Amino acid sequence: MRLRLRQLFVIGLALSLLGIGVPAWSQDDPRSCNDLMADDTPAYVVCRWMATPEEAADIARFWLDNDGQNMIDAGPMDSIMVDCTEPGAECPTDSEGDGEMHDVGDPDVEGADDGGTPECQNGEQCFVDPTGITAADKSAAQETPAGQAAKAVAETKTNTRIWIETELADDFKAGKLAEAAKKIAALAAAQPGVVGIRFTSQLGFNQTFTTAEEIDKFVAEASTALRTLAPGKKLAAHTVVPLFGCGANDACKAEMTKKYPLLDPERIGAWLAKGQIDQLALDNGHMAAEYATWKIDAAKAQRNQWIQVRARAWDAFAQIAAEDASFAAVGAAQLNAEQAAKAITERIAAPLQDDAAETVTLWTRWKDSQGQVNRVHGEKWAANATWDQLKKLGTVRARLATIYDPANPEVDVATDLKNLSEVFGQVYLHAA
Repeated sequence: MRLRLRQLFVIGLALSLLGIGVPAWSQDDPRSCNDLMADDTPAYVVCRWMATPEEAADIARFWLDNDGQNMIDAGPMDSIMVDCTEPGAECPTDSEGDGEMHDVGDPDVEGADDGGTPECQNGEQCFVDPTGITAADKSAAQETPAGQAAKAVAETKTNTRIWIETELADDFKAGKLAEAAKKIAALAAAQPGVVGIRFTSQLGFNQTFTTAEEIDKFVAEASTALRTLAPGKKLAAHTVVPLFGCGANDACKAEMTKKYPLLDPERIGAWLAKGQIDQLALDNGHMAAEYATWKIDAAKAQRNQWIQVRARAWDAFAQIAAEDASFAAVGAAQLNAEQAAKAITERIAAPLQDDAAETVTLWTRWKDSQGQVNRVHGEKWAANATWDQLKKLGTVRARLATIYDPANPEVDVATDLKNLSEVFGQVYLHAA
């Protein structure tokens, strides 16, 4: 009986995943399940049964009748085994390895230490890193501010995930992408545990590129170079999509499309679908003042944006992050405890709770065009209400990230990273 209940649960779970399918264009469609959706569900989000409840019951009966004999009969086939000692059996003999059994953790070649360069039996070096990153490249990367900071993060043992953050767009424009990509890849390889590389910010919004085709070329070439030089590392990018803040307002969408032609969401979605980007960070409720003409405030613009993101299922291709710089102010954040709590609810909790963004990246310290330092925390880490409220978010620490420039510390790298680790589970280390 327990087995039967377990089978029924598994089948029910599988069928539940089939509930959303090809759009049902008419409420009269017998497979439409739009009646199960909330009243405020946008019109472009539709529901269609791939298997109606009646069909699901028939499917379940097929598999469970006769004590589940059909499920038993559909079990895995017997594996095919080959005995190389049998007469006539042919087994390859040119596979890698020395043909001997080794204990777990033992080097493949005697004398080769973990992390070192193995030597062949006659003494010459026989291993070459296929990525093209040499030991000298890694050593040079370790001596940079970002390299030293990555090492410091690892030594804090705070379980903080490390990313490398840089801007390769200017190098691409200057014809030096290969050189710059190798330098960043060496930095990512120098410190074990680095999650990935964020290779561009404000893509398509700043003045670096003038055509959409040029942006596509940059994303494709940067992604290809980094995939080759830093295999296994995640690739991230940041941009804004002004069109998303409009929601269903056609006049607003027409204006934003005209004003920001390079920020076409279909083009951005293509980068994700092609696997060129593993994490996409979007400004969270950006440029609220631009929507005033259509009576769209900051909260509504943010809500519109994340509805659009969910409707496009971008999270099926990549991790989506919300990015926010609004907590900081010149000198230090000026919010009181109540204002800070409200801002956290609206700008951090909302995107996470709505299942729109998986992480939130906060800018905690930067210099503006006038050279003034903007901070979330107080100067020299002096306490303030906003920072105190952020430190209460321990349950979502792993989902919070920040960007840190080790070449321009608040106090020193060790002190800064220790304070940041009290709020953030991920840190993007800026590398020039």
